[in-house]
Amino acid sequence: MIDQFFSGDFAPEPVSMSVVLLGLLLAFASGQVLAWVYMITHSGLSYSRTYVNSIVIIPFLVAMVMMVLSNNLITAFGLMALFAIVRFRNILRDTLDTCYILAAITVGMACGTQRHATALMGLAVLCGILLYLNYASFGSRHRYDLVLNLHWARPLSELGDLVSLLRRHSRRTECASQRAHDEGRGADVSYRLLLRDPTRMDELFNEVRALSGTSRVTGLSARDESEM
Repeated sequence: MIDQFFSGDFAPEPVSMSVVLLGLLLAFASGQVLAWVYMITHSGLSYSRTYVNSIVIIPFLVAMVMMVLSNNLITAFGLMALFAIVRFRNILRDTLDTCYILAAITVGMACGTQRHATALMGLAVLCGILLYLNYASFGSRHRYDLVLNLHWARPLSELGDLVSLLRRHSRRTECASQRAHDEGRGADVSYRLLLRDPTRMDELFNEVRALSGTSRVTGLSARDESEM
């Protein structure tokens, strides 16, 4: 019975489980490549780790949906009706929540159309993918440790002294904002820093405060970019 279960589906057009597994894994690998490219190229202000995870999961789910549909027009219309009901009754603000709803519907359709082996294998691989994404914190980015804010009273042409000091303590120094005051009264500046040694943050603050022309020095520790 077990051998018969894994030998193929009980639908009118059974499929090979090795082909199903290959298609699902290829869809997962393709989604992960797309997610990596998105993480590297994203430069906007809004960044969501769950959105990156959704990029990984959606190709897998779509591949599983196409396997379940298998050119069956009636099943396709049933899928559209189910999604319409879910969309009408619920407003999902998280893209990953939408993926879970899609997964539940797809597995249910696979079972209902007698594609039991496809449902079981797809569910097992999908749960493994979701656990991997959660355990590995896939999609998180750590580009800086500290946001440094201060008032610069000297001419802006002399900001190089400050930048040189910051680069001694950081591997990456990025000017986040620079707002000059009228009548040459200096400027408020902010820098994002990826520190060489985060444990020496106090030493950095002491040197910045001791630098001529600096005042109102404050800092904000930055966490991984998981939901921004």
